[in-house]
Amino acid sequence: MKDDDIYLDTLLSRLVLAGNNRRVGRIEEFHAEQRGDYFDVVAVVIGSAGLLERLNVGVGALFGKSRVGKIARWDQIDISDPARPRLTCPVAELTDLQA
Repeated sequence: MKDDDIYLDTLLSRLVLAGNNRRVGRIEEFHAEQRGDYFDVVAVVIGSAGLLERLNVGVGALFGKSRVGKIARWDQIDISDPARPRLTCPVAELTDLQA
């Protein structure tokens, strides 16, 4: 492990703040792509839809309503302090996730 490596489980459920210190949601899931023998994290799912995606739960089937979340590309989130992840872009630039 390199000095700048971070275990993903230390980021799960961490509250993400926007540039104006407003809460965006909690990190609930990661999207990764395989590159050779390794996987690179390419996106972070923020919000309740991400939790349900991680648990592989069909919300509509269970509760009859949808949950929302946001997807931040890896370059749209600053994890230099893993205890306090922050967006590096406006919330409006994130992709919506509906579960």
